[in-house]
Amino acid sequence: MAVGTRKRVVVVGLGMVGISFIEKLLKLDARTREFDITVIGEEKHVAYNRVGLTSFFEHRKVENLYLNPLDWYDTILDGALTYRLNTKVTLIDPTRKTVTCSDGAEVDYDILVLATGSDAILPRFIPNYDATGVFLYRTVEDLEKLISWSASQHGATGAVIGGGLLGLEAAKALMDLQCYENVKVIERSPWVLNRQLDRDAGMMVVEQVRSLGVDVVLGKGVSKIEVDEEHKVKGIIYENGEVFSCSTVCFAIGVRPRDDLARQSGLKCADRGSGIIVDDSLMTSEQDIYAIGECANWEGMAYGLIGPGVEMADLLSFNLTQAKLHQPRLFKRPDMSTKLKLLGVNVASFGDCFADIEGPKYLPAKALKALNGHGTNGVNGTNGANGNGVNGNGVNGNGVNGTKTPSYPVKALTYKDPFQNVYKKYIFTLDGKYLLGGMMIGDTCDYVKLVPLVKNQKELTIPPAELILGAKKDGDDADDLDDDTQICSCHNVTKGDIVKVVKDGTCKSVNDVKTCTKAGTGCGGCIPLVTSIFNKTMKDMGNEVKNNLCPHFNHSRAELYHIVMVKRLKTLPEVMREAGTDPASLGCETCKPCLGSIFASLWNKHVMSKAHHGLQDTNDQFLGNIQRNGTFSVVPRVSAGEITPEKLIVMGQVAKDYGLYTKITGGQRIDMFGAKKQDLLEIWKRLVDAGMESGHAYAKSLRTVKSCVGTTWCRYGIGDSVGMAVRLEERYKSIRAPHKIKGGVSGCVRECAEAQNKDFGLIATEKGFNIFVAGNGGASPKHATLLAKDVPPTEVIPILDRYLMFYIRTADKLQRTARWFEALPGDSITYLREVILDDKLGINASLEAQMQELVDSFFDEWAEAIANPSIAAKFAQFTNTPETLETMDLETDRSQLRPVMWPKTNSSTSTNFAALRDTWSTTTWQPILPASHFTGADKLPNGISGPVKRGDTQLAIWRIKGKYYATQQMCPLKRAFILSDSIVGDDPSAPSTPLHLLAATQTQLRSLHGPLQE
Repeated sequence: MAVGTRKRVVVVGLGMVGISFIEKLLKLDARTREFDITVIGEEKHVAYNRVGLTSFFEHRKVENLYLNPLDWYDTILDGALTYRLNTKVTLIDPTRKTVTCSDGAEVDYDILVLATGSDAILPRFIPNYDATGVFLYRTVEDLEKLISWSASQHGATGAVIGGGLLGLEAAKALMDLQCYENVKVIERSPWVLNRQLDRDAGMMVVEQVRSLGVDVVLGKGVSKIEVDEEHKVKGIIYENGEVFSCSTVCFAIGVRPRDDLARQSGLKCADRGSGIIVDDSLMTSEQDIYAIGECANWEGMAYGLIGPGVEMADLLSFNLTQAKLHQPRLFKRPDMSTKLKLLGVNVASFGDCFADIEGPKYLPAKALKALNGHGTNGVNGTNGANGNGVNGNGVNGNGVNGTKTPSYPVKALTYKDPFQNVYKKYIFTLDGKYLLGGMMIGDTCDYVKLVPLVKNQKELTIPPAELILGAKKDGDDADDLDDDTQICSCHNVTKGDIVKVVKDGTCKSVNDVKTCTKAGTGCGGCIPLVTSIFNKTMKDMGNEVKNNLCPHFNHSRAELYHIVMVKRLKTLPEVMREAGTDPASLGCETCKPCLGSIFASLWNKHVMSKAHHGLQDTNDQFLGNIQRNGTFSVVPRVSAGEITPEKLIVMGQVAKDYGLYTKITGGQRIDMFGAKKQDLLEIWKRLVDAGMESGHAYAKSLRTVKSCVGTTWCRYGIGDSVGMAVRLEERYKSIRAPHKIKGGVSGCVRECAEAQNKDFGLIATEKGFNIFVAGNGGASPKHATLLAKDVPPTEVIPILDRYLMFYIRTADKLQRTARWFEALPGDSITYLREVILDDKLGINASLEAQMQELVDSFFDEWAEAIANPSIAAKFAQFTNTPETLETMDLETDRSQLRPVMWPKTNSSTSTNFAALRDTWSTTTWQPILPASHFTGADKLPNGISGPVKRGDTQLAIWRIKGKYYATQQMCPLKRAFILSDSIVGDDPSAPSTPLHLLAATQTQLRSLHGPLQE
């Protein structure tokens, strides 16, 4: 989009969520360039890793915390990103669509995104909260002040108030400073991490933290901070009156959303500073103003974790760029799962981790239905398998016990090992079929495997106890993880993201992976798993396959394709000279159609042109599927099955006027059977005049892209399946391939379009489309394989462009995508993902450009055939006369005409008519048709042929390589008058290399009829 017409997106806040939104918007907008972004940051630094602040005490370099290096901001070209630092926005004017900065500058916006984050809570009700020696733990500036103060506090005591995630991080920071003799954590609750862990787990953490030298005080609140005459901290007074001495106090008791800017600008905010109210699209009370991250309040909740903020950034960037093509996404209950390493202790919680204590917040639909149907009065714990360390009614050693939950419809399995400091509690539905949530201490290896089970509400296929008893204790192992498994919850990095950058050569070390994907740069808890994935990524694999096309070429179809492409060969003689075993050969029934397909795939010239007509299979020769009685089917394109009543009326009238048998196809279009060759031009002229095009039902090309109605009509639809199917069918129509291609697009997981048995299929998700490839029906059905998940609508076509063009380039002759896929090197889907998604071969740009060239070269073959006299002349029944003969036997069946049934036995004659020439009394040459009809025949791959009427007899005449040949016109096997349209070739294996006639019918692809008579 041109400069000046782009929408102006202003982002207020350059924190972790703000930069996440910017990165995602830049990526999704890279092709269309609809937006210019301006970000205004209040701090003097660019976006840095707030989750990993504690590492600052080790290196003291803020640059090491930057999520992107400073020069990254200057590499974004074309004005896509402008940034301002150390600037506070003081006012929003929704009417004028401007924001005012602290320096007086005004910035215009079309879309405003508030990512102002949150502030650490400072309890101003505590006397002397502002004393010298009191600190917060939130920003780099907070840490710099703490470091400077602590340098003079050797031998003193440092106190951290708050035993949550931030509190334990702050305690570690004070220990790392090595300035304090004692570090004390004060927590009002009976245990630490009470928002992530239950009492048993929290107390286990307390024991481990104490063992590291940190004094943990539980169940006590602070009433006052004692100060000296210089207003410096000298101690703390508890609410019970107890006093202890300290010189430093660090508050880590939570955060409060920064909603002051929105509040004073008139945007609706929650009570008591609880955030900016947003709807399911994350829009505030003002049009075109959105809030994301910790400053946003959705359904009464503000989320202080980075994970929900990144999800908000992902959703908003998607909706701004993809909503024209897809149903907008709505924000839903975020995943609050966390996995951290605090003071050397591995801690994780996921899903509804307090469902056994507070009751489940949600239940899977099946479990809820069962519950409503039967009711519950409380249940006993799960009975485990005896002998496997599981007992549902008690604890034995380090076994697993089922926790009794009399009040709530859940059951919990708990594992506690005080020797190894391991604690696990997993909570299930009553029937044990669904995992609802859980928590872990010490051993968190299975975290990444369990979170998807909760998020996807996936029904378990194993007993619940196996999730604990089968857990690995020797470190993270990524072998059995799906590519879409989230590895880094801080930055939403999946296993596939890591594998991609390793396999494409971008990253050659774990540090490279951290820099490139940001995995491990948040809390750092995922580093072991990132390292495991890096170390276990499989090496590149490849197999060389020799598969010569036919005796005329010592090359496979794929090799021949590249030879033709690189040398830009455009005729059969050119290919024979450059790559054939015999430069003068005519080719055969195998290589001729294959080369015809290659020429069409590369240069897209009309298949009925003189240079290419003789290379085509029977169907392509007359742009229609030949049927068993020699007639043709007529199939106009009906993209995605969407058609107007006016076109339906025209098709019905044409079928009625020409006596055509009509049927709805499985690909959602109308097939009209029984059209005579000499009627095809008139039939198609009426269809073309009504706005219809060739459906290419006859070609080895895209046939249809089937669709359900999706969001157009269906109440279950979440994606515009019809719109996407129309775009795909209109894009790939007429493009020739090694075999036919079929597609499908379903608007939801109900899969009404059967997309998973197509050569390519799409199923709509909330985040875009899942792309499936290499499926097909037919004699050997094959279920399609998932290639990519949650692909934004704007990225679907580039991926399919690469996939289809890679198939066209590398498949064998007449090879469907399913068989081609199975023959790919190594693990087929891994290899294909590497090539298509990761650009392992470095050819993606070439694949996309080549597909675009073919798309741009589209023309309607039937419209061209009607307009071109030389092509139109080929549709006459006879070359030497306008007369016609009726050659079909028809009968009525279910109120429509169809061909009579063939005899069940072979009715072809076995009589040798060659002896008849000895009984002829005289023979004289008879004039048949002008010799000018064969002008140029000697330069064409199949010569020039023609059907001739002689009395009530039909003959087939050829001129090939300077000689004339003749035979009967009727195929002796199928009794169809088609032989003049057959492929002629030579047989290198025969001693005298005679010319052979090779006819093709619907049920018999090619049959050898013996040498032609000269």
